[in-house]
Amino acid sequence: MQLMTSHQRAILLMIIAPTLWSMAGVMTRHLESAQGFEVTFWRSLFSALFVAGALLYRQGLPKTVDTVRKGGGLGVLSGMMWSVMFICFMVALTRTTVANTLIVMSVAPLLTAFLAWLILKEHVAPRTWLAIGAAFAGISWMFVHGMSEVDGQHLTGMMIAGAVPVAAAINLIAIKRAGHGVDLVPSVLLGSVFAAALMLPVAWPLETSLHDIAILATLGFFQLGLPCMLMVKAMKNLTAPEVSLLSLLEVLLGPLWAWLGAGEVPAQETLVGGAVVMAALVFNELAPSRRPQSTALQ
Repeated sequence: MQLMTSHQRAILLMIIAPTLWSMAGVMTRHLESAQGFEVTFWRSLFSALFVAGALLYRQGLPKTVDTVRKGGGLGVLSGMMWSVMFICFMVALTRTTVANTLIVMSVAPLLTAFLAWLILKEHVAPRTWLAIGAAFAGISWMFVHGMSEVDGQHLTGMMIAGAVPVAAAINLIAIKRAGHGVDLVPSVLLGSVFAAALMLPVAWPLETSLHDIAILATLGFFQLGLPCMLMVKAMKNLTAPEVSLLSLLEVLLGPLWAWLGAGEVPAQETLVGGAVVMAALVFNELAPSRRPQSTALQ
């Protein structure tokens, strides 16, 4: 890791994060009885425990409290957006397929690039716009030709999933707005706490089996808390559109794991569209015209 530049380390973190995120669909398919609200409660609770434990281990209680306080309004906004993503993603998964959920979420790069340009006045490189356009074309192909049949339940799930890219775009802009001087890792903790608190009344009475709690603990620790912390760290050396584009790895890998581990076979068009998205991601990071490493955006 010491031989890598800060930009390369950030890219590595943003490969690891969506890879971990992409495990959610296949793991939830192995739950015995836990339903949407209860799934979201337990996953968020375990995420909060993981992030709190990591912060306390790294810096102790007084500094952790001070770090949360220094996040200010942007920290609270980021926490609220995390909670929207945590809740809507899991509830959507209980109402439609993994592929349908992730395809709806894939509009996030377009929203993020627009908000970065509008609010942060952040220059979006032509190659990034091109990559976003190519990725959107690939995902549109997946959507039009490879999406599962949409009945009432699937449509409801996809509408719920639509809140995720909106919240994700707002969250990325909030983190970038905070800049290097403010640590917004605690906002992941706030989001987990908010989500758990909101879900508890509607999830009660809690009837989850120990088998399901074990799966949800794994999700909370390693599919939610850890990768979200990694993403916040990566944001310090990547632009908001870059992070959002790299997050599309979740869209590619999620249906793959659901296919291999839960029998949700993706259509051929989904594989073709996924290849287009992957090519766009690789192009965006390897294009010779990539900005110098020392730009003010880092």
